[in-house]
Amino acid sequence: MDPQLSHEIADSVATVIIRNPAKRNAMTAAMWRALPPLLDELAGDPTVRALVLTGEGATFCAGADISTLQGSPAEAQGLAVAAEEALAAFPKPTLAAVRGHCVGGGAQLAAACDLRLVEEGALFGVTPAKLGIVYAASSTRRLVSLVGPSTAKYLLFTAELIDAGRALRTGLVDEVLPEGELDKRVAELTRILASRSQLTQAAAKEFANGRTDRDAHWTEQARGSGDTAEGVAAFLERRRPRFTWSVPTAE
Repeated sequence: MDPQLSHEIADSVATVIIRNPAKRNAMTAAMWRALPPLLDELAGDPTVRALVLTGEGATFCAGADISTLQGSPAEAQGLAVAAEEALAAFPKPTLAAVRGHCVGGGAQLAAACDLRLVEEGALFGVTPAKLGIVYAASSTRRLVSLVGPSTAKYLLFTAELIDAGRALRTGLVDEVLPEGELDKRVAELTRILASRSQLTQAAAKEFANGRTDRDAHWTEQARGSGDTAEGVAAFLERRRPRFTWSVPTAE
């Protein structure tokens, strides 16, 4: 199978799968390029309420395909950062489902997701120091926001791998699941995410990511959405809410 990103949509959840089994799902230049337009497509799909990023088989992503760095390292890194930023900007909840190695560019992608659920035995590493690469400022800031400056420096300075337990303790991941339980928990959590108000989620995501200048915008969105009235009515009537606000599609 040629290296590729594939995707599927079921029950309001889009799943993007990194596929390059010959190289432990390493990302090629073509795969980095393909991710932003794929995310744009899924963001504009009103049936999609959450997104899962995962790797095929027993590995999430072993990083960038090193052969792509031989020609123009700066260009290759630019492609990775652009893909990472597109994932971070995805307007709906995103979740990385991680098995096995999550290293280099794979760790960049996982960090760009809103949530990270991992299976026991997963290994994480941020490895530019092994290649003499200057890690992008945006990627460094994102890592620091997750794990704090001390752990971020440890990961970046040493390029050492850490296990799932340490990743959980440092805040790099949100949950560690026993072997065989990851898919079940991902399905359970994405069902919850898909049932909640997209209005609340979209506003919270912007605020958490530093867009604190948009209070007025989100207040106006809430006023016209009907989601608050529906949420209160559903609570009082002891039924599931039927939220109708959705992320606007691009023109």
